Formats: sequence, structure tokens, C-alpha cells
Amino acid sequence: MSDLTDTQIRILELAAARNDAIAMPLPKGLHGAAAKKAVTRMTELGFLEEVDANITRGVALWRETGDSHGTTLIATEAGLAAIGLSSAEIRTRLDRRNPEPVEPTPSAPRAGTKQARLIEMLSAPGGATIAEISDETGWQAHSVRGAISGTLRKKLGLTVEATAEPERGRVYRIAGA
Repeated sequence: MSDLTDTQIRILELAAARNDAIAMPLPKGLHGAAAKKAVTRMTELGFLEEVDANITRGVALWRETGDSHGTTLIATEAGLAAIGLSSAEIRTRLDRRNPEPVEPTPSAPRAGTKQARLIEMLSAPGGATIAEISDETGWQAHSVRGAISGTLRKKLGLTVEATAEPERGRVYRIAGA
């Protein structure tokens, strides 16, 4: 392991103090050629890593790549170990950076509402047409279609099927109901 300069130690200490071990922004007064030299050397040593970052999320950037994206710098496991962090502290920081993905849980429909009535109508064996739902709820046709698409399909995760029947027109049903 090579000896770290005071600048490299300061960069890694600041990264270790931040959530997710992000090394940006660099220490005050470090910019231009000096910053580039320090970061290049630390990247070569494996102490820093350049990763994609989204400007719209307010992440401090190392370099802009265009289209509201750029790269930022993060301290690696080797970098955090180089400044004397224990393996438990390193794991904590890396776990914050890479959390376990959480499956979104669909919202539950509220009872006694127009939404509940809509689900009830679409769950019936015969299903329901836009006109029938409009009559029952008092909604306009575009609102019914929006509720089916936005609320039932996207928010609640229900699969809604539409079939054309000669006598009724397009009939909507919740699959598996």
C-alpha cells in the first residue's frame, strides 16, 4: 500500500463522513489541475471510483457527460480501508450506498368509495362498460378510463382486460376475478 498524501487523506476522510461515501464535493481549495492530479492518482490506486450521477437529483459532479447526466466520485472499499476504517464501518457505508431493493407494495383499495365500486363492477363475471361505470359513479368517460389505467393498473397493480362484445361494446374486466 502506498503512502497517502495529506490531500488524498482529506478527500477520503470527507467521503467517509458523507452518506454513501461520495467524495464530491472535493475539499475546499482543491480544484483545477491539482484536483485532477489527486483524483487521477487515487483512481489508479483504486481508492476512488467514477460512477454515473444524475444532475437533476442534486448530486455533486466530477464531470458532466451531457443530457442532465455526469459522473461523481465515490470512495471504494480500499480507499476507506486506507484511512483506517474498520471492515464493519466500511460495510455500513457500502450497504447505505447499495441498499437492498424494496418491492413496492400495491396500495389497498379503500372500502365504500367510487374506486371500490369500480373494482366491484369490473370483478363481476359480466364486467362493465365505460357507459355503465359512468352511470354508476357519475364520472365522465375520460375519468373512467383514467381510473382504470392510472389507479387500477398502475397504483393497485390489477390486470384489467378489455374485450369487444357485439351487443355491449368494449367490456372491461379484472383478470382472474
